[in-house]
Amino acid sequence: MARNCRFAVAVHIATILALHRESPATSDWIAGSVNTNPVVVRRILSALAKAGLVTSQRGISGGSALAKEPRNISLLDLYRAVDEQEAQALHHQPPNPHCPVGAHILPVLTDILAQAEAAKERELARVTVGEVLAAIQGRTAAE
Repeated sequence: MARNCRFAVAVHIATILALHRESPATSDWIAGSVNTNPVVVRRILSALAKAGLVTSQRGISGGSALAKEPRNISLLDLYRAVDEQEAQALHHQPPNPHCPVGAHILPVLTDILAQAEAAKERELARVTVGEVLAAIQGRTAAE
């Protein structure tokens, strides 16, 4: 799965698990909601389990469940669990050091991208899985 989709699928999975807290959900069942292959769901569940956000049990009565209350799981927790945190690509080749732009563009862009990443993380830290679930339930009730 593309790296940029993993976060969205992780939020989807966590929200399903928050909605169905009464019993563990199987990766096949979750995959039906996400509309993807159960293997993709299992990989993301594995990353979420490694981060301590979900628990999983194998076997006939197995499945996955949230390890914490939805209000105690931020979207930043999910993001960090599944996103590889690759550095933003800048230039394929070093810019010309004799050009006034080329000589200084990399540190300037690095600072800007670091600020953008910090802003994204602040926003993700502000929102919980519980709030995502409440927003979805609000939309469902309005239908």
